[in-house]
Amino acid sequence: MTLKNTVLAITAIILAGCNSTSPTLSLAERARVIHDKVIVLDTHNDFSNANFSKDKNYTMRLKSQVNLPKMQEGGLDVSWLIVYTGQGELTPEGYQAAHQKALEKFASIHRLTNEIAPDKIALALTSNDVRRIFKSGKKVAMIGVENGYPIGTDINNVKKFYDLGARYMSLAHNGHSQLSDSNTGDAKQEWLHNGLSDLGREVIKEMNKWGIMIDISHPSKAANIEMMKLSKAPVIASHSASRAMYDHSRNLDDEELMLLKENGGVVQTVAFRSYLNGEKSKVFAAAKTKILQKIAEKEGKSILTRAQRKALSADDLDKYWDFYDKISQLGEPEIAKISKKIQQVNVSDFVDHIDYMVNLIGIEHVGISSDFDGGGGVLGWNDASETFNVTLELVKRGYTEQQIEKLWGGNLLRVLDDVEKVALTLRNKS
Repeated sequence: MTLKNTVLAITAIILAGCNSTSPTLSLAERARVIHDKVIVLDTHNDFSNANFSKDKNYTMRLKSQVNLPKMQEGGLDVSWLIVYTGQGELTPEGYQAAHQKALEKFASIHRLTNEIAPDKIALALTSNDVRRIFKSGKKVAMIGVENGYPIGTDINNVKKFYDLGARYMSLAHNGHSQLSDSNTGDAKQEWLHNGLSDLGREVIKEMNKWGIMIDISHPSKAANIEMMKLSKAPVIASHSASRAMYDHSRNLDDEELMLLKENGGVVQTVAFRSYLNGEKSKVFAAAKTKILQKIAEKEGKSILTRAQRKALSADDLDKYWDFYDKISQLGEPEIAKISKKIQQVNVSDFVDHIDYMVNLIGIEHVGISSDFDGGGGVLGWNDASETFNVTLELVKRGYTEQQIEKLWGGNLLRVLDDVEKVALTLRNKS
């Protein structure tokens, strides 16, 4: 019997005749019962290929925000692992390089579920798979593709990625792709396609046909509106927050959210500091960076900006993060001191965005994501081991077990089911 199933069994015995709303339970106890009962699903977790080897992998409690021990500790049941490629040149050489990187990411995920830890985690392709694997006591892996750039100009790669397990894909990341404009264009008022390209429109049709959810988290507003109008199936925003709550081009404004509701989709609220409360995030980040920079300079190095990190090769980026982890540990005492003096973006700020979007578009269209190992994390939910704290905050605010089940994965799995139904209909017609 797995740890989670053991906890559930013990809880059932202790709380015989009680439910999550029983007045005999404390708020924290009610939250724990709900958290252990529902499927807890996070739609966006990045990863490094370096952590999917025989000697270093997710069976170990690595420094990564997500791995199996931390998922177990926090009660995170389903992790969408992300096949991410940064935006490069729109050339045959650029497409080929990105395609190869994407295949390596797919291979890492399959290696985890087939070779490294098949007794601990399994790959799900459908909502039924998720429920079956969850019931067995294993953790669940699912695959999302962040940036359609590695599709290149070959429409057949959509089906190829589907066959490899991809169940959602965004058409752009930070930078315009051959398929779609990016949110970065909204920030700079510079666009390449004024929405989608002709190829991007064809890719939308192909994704509908095969059952890949369309992810509107990174493309431009114009592209997002066009995708929601073109798609014959509901779409998702795999990791976005509310632009009304904080004005960032990565967030969705009320017009986009209302169209998402009309489309039948779901926005997976993201726990990313600078998207939730950028001003609070900047103050703490600057103070933390100042501490780490002093430590780095003693070793003849420096803290890199986001732009500088993106320019690194995959190997050099892994080396940089190893260095960053090292100096972060050295800086922990000083960082702990400023943490007591400077406010940080926390779980409450995160759930404020959930509240806003639930009130605007309804509980059926809102979900939860972290963007762990891709910049995400807030005070109180800074890695998978702290996942329970989100449920606790939701219970504090009066969300019911049924509502929390929808937020933690029920809505997302409903959209996945709808997308599969549309795909089957389209394929039967062709």
